[in-house]
Amino acid sequence: MPELEQLRVLVAVADRGSFAAAARVLERSTAAVSRTIAALEKQVGARLVERNTRSLRFTGAGQRFLDQARRVLDTLEQAVREAGEAHEELAGELGVTAPLMFGRLHVAPVVLAFLDRHPRVRVRTLFTDRTVSLLDSGMQVAVRIGELPGSSLRAVPVGQVRRVVVAAPSYLEKYGEPRVPEDLAQHRAIGFGHDVPLARWRFHDPARGVVEQARPAMPLIVDDQYTAVHAAIQGFGLATALSYQVREALLGGALRRVLVPFEPPPVPVHLVYLGGNHTPARVRAFVAFAAERLRGNPVLGV
Repeated sequence: MPELEQLRVLVAVADRGSFAAAARVLERSTAAVSRTIAALEKQVGARLVERNTRSLRFTGAGQRFLDQARRVLDTLEQAVREAGEAHEELAGELGVTAPLMFGRLHVAPVVLAFLDRHPRVRVRTLFTDRTVSLLDSGMQVAVRIGELPGSSLRAVPVGQVRRVVVAAPSYLEKYGEPRVPEDLAQHRAIGFGHDVPLARWRFHDPARGVVEQARPAMPLIVDDQYTAVHAAIQGFGLATALSYQVREALLGGALRRVLVPFEPPPVPVHLVYLGGNHTPARVRAFVAFAAERLRGNPVLGV
């Protein structure tokens, strides 16, 4: 079985491009490096490096073995680093971003609990409904609701939510309950965000797939979901929301879901972060802590 020191010498030779250069970095003689590689080749039973007085190159077997050697050394380095971190108190700054309402309701309590455990960590939160770039904002961790585009970010699934249509019982008693999306033409609603007079609400018809239906009249358009939900509770009209945003109002009877058979499929919720071997311990610790807490949160169970 090859020894770790032999693997380190092999990697140094590959990185430096010659036995002599590797020897200088390793503070050994060139002859000692040559003997180590020869011994490794004997143990492996294959020629790994072809060399002459001017150059060297790795054989096909050598390149495959080199790739595996790098993985072994990287895994060992990470294990040593994590073992050391386990005995160190976490410290430093951590940036966490999430959608506005989800952040206030469900991420803030997780942050406070994490700080109770790790008082030397400083957390900055950015709760906003715009998508925040981790690369540009200085944030390290984000909550993303919806399908993720391809990126270099690490993603940890924590649950899912639904988009629902809700109304107050008082509104439904006065105007009736819509049974199919087409009924919305006889109702009024609260618009949210970038709704415009010609915008439509999306529904899922199991028989026909995703369809778009003309939305109800929207005499009120607001720029935050809290106001939309509050207006619906007051009986002003129908509103769309993500299930976590109206869970308490539904449980308490202040709102009711309508058009349930036509709700779109649930959408995933992830924690995303910049991964890699050099990810700070405080980031990895927060992601693990937050993932456990959020997975236990009933609002993400749908």
